[in-house]
Amino acid sequence: MPRRQMHMTGADGAALRAALRELRTKLEVPAEFPAAVLAEAEHAAAHPRLPDSDSTDIPFFTIDPPTSVDLDQAMHLAKRPGGGYRVHYAIADVAAFVAPGGALDAEAHRRVTTLYFPDGRVPLHPAVLSEGAASLLPDQTRPALLWCLDLDADGRVETVDLRRALVRSRVKLDYDGVQKAVDTRTAEEPLALLADVGRLREALEQERGGISLNVPEQEIVEREGTYALVYRAPLPADGWNAQISLMTGMAAADLMLATGTGILRTLPSAPDGAVGRLRRAAKALRIDWPHHVPYAELVRSLDPHRPAHAAFLQECTALLRGAGYTAFTGGDSPDPAIHSAVAAPYTHCTAPLRRLVDRYTGELCVAAVAGAEPPPWAVAALAALPDTMADGSRLANTVERECVDLVEAAVLKDRVGETFEGTVIDVNDREPLVGTVHLEHPAVVGRIESAARDLPLGERIRVRLTAADPGTAKILFAPA
Repeated sequence: MPRRQMHMTGADGAALRAALRELRTKLEVPAEFPAAVLAEAEHAAAHPRLPDSDSTDIPFFTIDPPTSVDLDQAMHLAKRPGGGYRVHYAIADVAAFVAPGGALDAEAHRRVTTLYFPDGRVPLHPAVLSEGAASLLPDQTRPALLWCLDLDADGRVETVDLRRALVRSRVKLDYDGVQKAVDTRTAEEPLALLADVGRLREALEQERGGISLNVPEQEIVEREGTYALVYRAPLPADGWNAQISLMTGMAAADLMLATGTGILRTLPSAPDGAVGRLRRAAKALRIDWPHHVPYAELVRSLDPHRPAHAAFLQECTALLRGAGYTAFTGGDSPDPAIHSAVAAPYTHCTAPLRRLVDRYTGELCVAAVAGAEPPPWAVAALAALPDTMADGSRLANTVERECVDLVEAAVLKDRVGETFEGTVIDVNDREPLVGTVHLEHPAVVGRIESAARDLPLGERIRVRLTAADPGTAKILFAPA
């Protein structure tokens, strides 16, 4: 599901980079890989476990941001002779390189997930694997977990197959290029079919009550000695690509549920209080949300190219923060078993270079399709894996939150004393003089403290910026 993405462009932003270095230290973010891990990674890169099956004749392609080199997925789409579609989806086979119980495995459990900062990332695996031998780079033969999903004419999954195979991507595409090729009708059939299948899957998502957030990506740019936040709105191609991953995650969940052993990504329904906060944010951003309109319907109506809508979509990610992992073995029924945003059982299985749990779900699904017993090492890890992933997710969420605070403080550092229009979207129950305000321009969320009167929850007010310090990530407002 979406995570707020930020990266820096333009000038080097020395002050902000220094603050980000301090943040890494404060959060005890892993730095360099230990020598034993690097040595094991080098050996694994040169001696991976290779499958017998060869699918290098399938002309796969990848879709990623232009600068990405840790490529987890490659795909190929075709029409089925009798109608419908066949989707081949290759996932990097990290287990071909990472031996259970080794130094690489232990380090991956310590890191849990790749961490994203505006000025770079802290990877889950050493670069020799994540950006090299295990990455599905173009014109390179790689071991992969190869999903084959046959769909009917409406995009519904009819059959699922999964096996280990050698694959070879032909080209690395980016979202802008994919969108342009589809829009100008210059895309070759496998790529053109991504739009067809993606739209069908989006319609099925709406039918089952699921929702995908088209969350804009934030770019931090330095302009004339100050900073600004610029949004990159997702394209339809982003959504089509995401639908392939979601479809595979749902298929993987069904496989594990059928065998009675696995781990799901789960999310309870949003509490009323969280939805109420979103309604106040909508009011702050002047987004019309009639009470009879469901949340999912409102989100689908938003245009991420519009700044106010982009800011609201960022706020919507708060409803995803209750997501967790539910493991089950021995035929037990998992509880909970549903991801409320997907509106179906779902698991993470398509990003093993960047997320620990995906290596385990991949192994369990390979065994499920083969009718074999799952690897003992994978089953043994299931009991502890939800807590391990929860710890890693908490760190990732903290990194995201504090990076946003730093950037917003940098954006406002030269505007202390100015007044802004905003709406109070949250008030502390125990301290009614303290709350949260959402500005209209720029779309920033910050703490507000009143010296005398209780803050008017849900009301639009003028506020004065009293503090904005990138060094401490502190933003503070007061009623004007």
